[in-house]
Amino acid sequence: MTAMIMHSPSLSLSALTRNGVWKNSLAAGLAVALHVGVAALLVLGWNVEKPAAELPRVLHTQLVMLPASPVPEAPVPAPVALPPVVSIPTPVETPRPAPVKPVVDPRAQAQKLEQAVLAHKRLEDQKREQQAQQQRERQESERREQQAEQQAAERQQQAQQAQALAQQRRAEQARLAAADSRSYQPLSKEAPDYPQRALDKGLEGDCTVEYSVTPDGRIASPKVLDGCHPLFIRPSLAAAQTFRYQPRIVEGKAVTVPAVRNTFHYRIK
Repeated sequence: MTAMIMHSPSLSLSALTRNGVWKNSLAAGLAVALHVGVAALLVLGWNVEKPAAELPRVLHTQLVMLPASPVPEAPVPAPVALPPVVSIPTPVETPRPAPVKPVVDPRAQAQKLEQAVLAHKRLEDQKREQQAQQQRERQESERREQQAEQQAAERQQQAQQAQALAQQRRAEQARLAAADSRSYQPLSKEAPDYPQRALDKGLEGDCTVEYSVTPDGRIASPKVLDGCHPLFIRPSLAAAQTFRYQPRIVEGKAVTVPAVRNTFHYRIK
């Protein structure tokens, strides 16, 4: 900074002479003192310029109401002052500790191995038990099938035996019936007279008479069964009364044979 001392034009050489050298020396001293002070302030960091005032950061926003229809063009938003970018310090990776190998207990390892062997043995036992159970079930199923087949064969054999027995019984009954018929075979039979009225009318037909054979071989209680024409009833009963049979002998005694039937056939030749 320079200090300047302006002298008034009104001052004259006489005035300077009056004031003298004292005033000049005083002005020179003041000027030197000012220069020394300014130099000291500059050395200490004093700046003559005023610091610029920091302007506040302002964020401008605007509310826009859009109509339902039509849709107007959106207004261009005003530029927004972005906040200063803050640098994030990079995290420092801490070194991971080395993995510690677990200490293996030989006793625990041997116990685990023993448990594994026991589990495998139990599994094998279960498999053998299942196979044995399946085999028993198959044997039981086969035994049941064999029993069913045997029972079916037995039932078939029983049916065959029953059929054979029934045939034997029927044969025996037929044999007995034949023996009975031989035991009271007719000794004499006379044909009935053809009714004249039936001849005149040209009637033909059959007439069955049922009766009993007495122990002396005669006919008892003759009767005509249904289906006989009335013109053939009387000659049929009269003819049956003339029949004679050989008596039936049972255990050496003659017995009565009931329900013996004889059919008369009336035909015109």
